[in-house]
Amino acid sequence: MGKLLEKINPVYFWDVRRELLDEIVSRKLIIDRVFSLGNLSEIGQVNDFYGEDTIIRILTSLNYIDPKTLNFISLRYNIPKSKFKCQKRKQSIKKFWD
Repeated sequence: MGKLLEKINPVYFWDVRRELLDEIVSRKLIIDRVFSLGNLSEIGQVNDFYGEDTIIRILTSLNYIDPKTLNFISLRYNIPKSKFKCQKRKQSIKKFWD
């Protein structure tokens, strides 16, 4: 386990064996969990470790981001919500009552 994972709350990874996580191989999982569940300090640590370009690339390619986290990411990195895959996918799925 690397230095970044030691600083992040282990509760975020309740469903995986934390000692088997690799900070490079598992970066998508780590970024997703920290942005969805973490606090500003942890988000800052992840941002410093991976860099904004990697974080933006991963977050915009996720299939699902909850609305509150999506608003936060959109404002923090100044990215329009229409650039996120989760928004494009959400709009293409018709609800049965529409």
